[in-house]
Amino acid sequence: MKRHIIAASLLAAGLLAGAASQAQAAQPSVVIVHGAFADGSDWAKVVALLQAKGVQVQAVQNPLESLAGDVAAANRAIDNQPGKVVLVGHSWGGTVITEAGKNDKVASLVYVAAFAPDAGQSVATLTDGTPKAPGSDSITADSHGWLSLSPKGLARDFAQDVPAEQANVMAATQGPIKASAFAETVSVAAWKTKPSYFVVSQQDRMILPALQREMAARIKAKVTELPTSHVPQQSRPADVAQVILDAVASVK
Repeated sequence: MKRHIIAASLLAAGLLAGAASQAQAAQPSVVIVHGAFADGSDWAKVVALLQAKGVQVQAVQNPLESLAGDVAAANRAIDNQPGKVVLVGHSWGGTVITEAGKNDKVASLVYVAAFAPDAGQSVATLTDGTPKAPGSDSITADSHGWLSLSPKGLARDFAQDVPAEQANVMAATQGPIKASAFAETVSVAAWKTKPSYFVVSQQDRMILPALQREMAARIKAKVTELPTSHVPQQSRPADVAQVILDAVASVK
């Protein structure tokens, strides 16, 4: 009798674990691709808010050496998820998700103050002929061709709406990007076949708001505008998290 009770308990536990696993797989995971001059920790506030809602999240750590390398990193993260994925990209990360979003597991795309190129475009060609963003003057190159932001430039042009102490930490932990990455073209535009969302930062000094609106209109994204700098995930994390949660809830 005791053995039967133990067997029944183990079976019930297995069924419950299986049901929990299926429920987790049924809800899309979120994979976040950070931009240049940042790393995955740039999204810590939003990650915590999503986790509090029971959403599985992975923030990619981009090498920032090439588009191909960052797309590969994003795809590894996507492939590690149990089911469908809402793929989020900030700034340069928008270029990455435009390519990586072709992955069959990706259900939708969320662009946050991001580039959204078409197939055959690079960041360089996408911005060619557009007004110069003020923050571009804060970007410096080292002798090896890697770009970064000065602490003063980051506080003034990249994250002007966060506390000074936080901006200092962001400057110290930023990920430099290889300048040549901005000339690499995407081979496919996933937004042509996947539902898209776009957070426009109205006070952005790195990617001009007018360009963000133009890209959002071209990709037919659902748009949310916030009165923020280039890093709304830092200054308005709850609003950014809500856009992502809306995308998660919309996946069938």
